[in-house]
Amino acid sequence: MTRALVVAPQWIGDAVMSQPLLAVLAAHGEQVTVAALPWVAPVYRAMADEVRAVIELPFQHGRLDWSARRRVARDMRGRFDVAYVLPNSIKSALLPWLARIPRRIGYAGEGRWGLLNWRLPNPPPRPPMVAFYRALAQTGNGPSVQPVMRLNPATIERAAADAGLEPGHYWVFAPGAEYGPAKRWPIEHYAELARRLQRRDAGPIVLLGSAKEAALVDEIAARAPAACRVLAGRTTLDAAIALIAGARGMVSNDSGLMHVAAAFGIPQAAVFGSTSPEHTPPLNSRARVVWLKHELNLECAPCFDRECRFGHLRCLTEVTPERVERALDDALAAQSL
Repeated sequence: MTRALVVAPQWIGDAVMSQPLLAVLAAHGEQVTVAALPWVAPVYRAMADEVRAVIELPFQHGRLDWSARRRVARDMRGRFDVAYVLPNSIKSALLPWLARIPRRIGYAGEGRWGLLNWRLPNPPPRPPMVAFYRALAQTGNGPSVQPVMRLNPATIERAAADAGLEPGHYWVFAPGAEYGPAKRWPIEHYAELARRLQRRDAGPIVLLGSAKEAALVDEIAARAPAACRVLAGRTTLDAAIALIAGARGMVSNDSGLMHVAAAFGIPQAAVFGSTSPEHTPPLNSRARVVWLKHELNLECAPCFDRECRFGHLRCLTEVTPERVERALDDALAAQSL
């Protein structure tokens, strides 16, 4: 039995899209342990079919943390036969090298000669991420390329009960996008959609996100006070993932939580602005993407900017609440087919 260490990416969406790689490794008989930063580790705990264990790394974002890396690496020595390094940074390749793992696989990345002893050539900019990660398995065979996450129903029920909710009887909105405002559908549109769904279905709308997005969701809730339940920054990521898994449907921007919903097969409407669904789509047959590049003939899209260089954000502002509501209804209809 091959003992494999997977060094995880640092973003939630990328973590979700690494699941098909883990499925291939597990199908080949490899025992998979994932080394992940704390804010990504909950994603891998929802991949119990593929992941045997999750090691939370005590590293700070953007820092080398040399002494901590050496300490963690010492604890790993002799425990693994192969390492798959998913991020392209030099820092991410240090851990398996310091741990003296015999086979260390990843992309050439930032010139990681010596740190990795099996390097794939770097792909063109912004490749499809599922294929990017899955190629590290060095095989064309294996399970579906659609990411899949699963949770025990009891875990979902417990998270919903803790929030005063009933699985299948609430909506989830994830209005944040850490990348920047050019990925965020306007708060007034989210608020209007919340009011429309509440009038129509009476079910609460749960607003999820990080503590950094608390002000954003508070403003949405203030504009739709009878409809919204604010949980952004007030729950753990493990609980947020479980709440998404139990939702009736979800509306979001292009974000990590969008990919979580897709991996659970939740009906969803995903609004894209500065980024492209051709690069990071929600891989879910029940997902509906709203992107106005072609409809509005937006030659600037996708720009991948954090802020709109022209100041108009037409790719987002002209996506009406009615349009997203129709997309969500279409996603729900697909669920019943």
